[in-house]
Amino acid sequence: MLIVAKLLAWLATGSVSIMATLVDSLMDVGASLVNLFAVRYSLMPADDEHRFGHGKAEALAGLGQAAFIVGSAVFLLLEAGDRLLNPQPLEHVEVGIGVMLFAMISTLLLLTVQRHVVRKTGSTAIRADALHYATDLATNGATLAALFLAARGFPGLDPIFAIGIAVYILYSAGQIAREAIRLLMDQELPPEEREFIRDTALATPGVLGIHGLRTWQTGQRKVIQMHLELDGDLSLREAHRIAVDVEKRLRRDDPLMDVNIHQDPADLGKEGRHSLADELG
Repeated sequence: MLIVAKLLAWLATGSVSIMATLVDSLMDVGASLVNLFAVRYSLMPADDEHRFGHGKAEALAGLGQAAFIVGSAVFLLLEAGDRLLNPQPLEHVEVGIGVMLFAMISTLLLLTVQRHVVRKTGSTAIRADALHYATDLATNGATLAALFLAARGFPGLDPIFAIGIAVYILYSAGQIAREAIRLLMDQELPPEEREFIRDTALATPGVLGIHGLRTWQTGQRKVIQMHLELDGDLSLREAHRIAVDVEKRLRRDDPLMDVNIHQDPADLGKEGRHSLADELG
């Protein structure tokens, strides 16, 4: 609906700023289709070849979306540069202003829904999509300002605003790519989440300490690995019960969390630990 409206507005006005938002909406369609298939694939359960599931498909989709956005921004820069060198008058500016107001309202509604979904799922692909649509609000606002100034006798500002929009789109692509790379490289969860995991484990009755905490995220699933320090005289059954209790507490607000716990005697001492997890802290 936005593509059709912007296409008609561009044909009516000849505004390169409106063309910028039209190209951006076309890129949105491609990026959202990639995200649709990526999210569906990422939710497939683990199998023999992907034991941690398929969640990183979302991060790959984020990189693909960043590439889409960079391509559209480069195209816009070329078009705006050509318009600067070869100025053209704008026509039916009021049509463009109406369409851009409609686009801003529609984008704001979509962004509200997406942010609600991100809060519930933590989806990387949808977060990237929401970030892109957040930039759309800014680009639509810039386009609206360009049209308003053109109606006041300053049509030469139209390509300048288009260049500003393209630069902002490039900045958005950089943010999306950085988030995708962070997930593909298995970067640790934020410090506040790691602190919550540590505090939750230590608050569980029977846990004397923890070490070797490692965290990362794959798609919508957070993966936690840790060593629990327990009384060395506990039976295997009791040690197992405490570990299960810790896992239940951690997964209370995040059922998708993958928790892997190893139990160590607390009196073993650091000298008696010989695992990679201990070397990593």
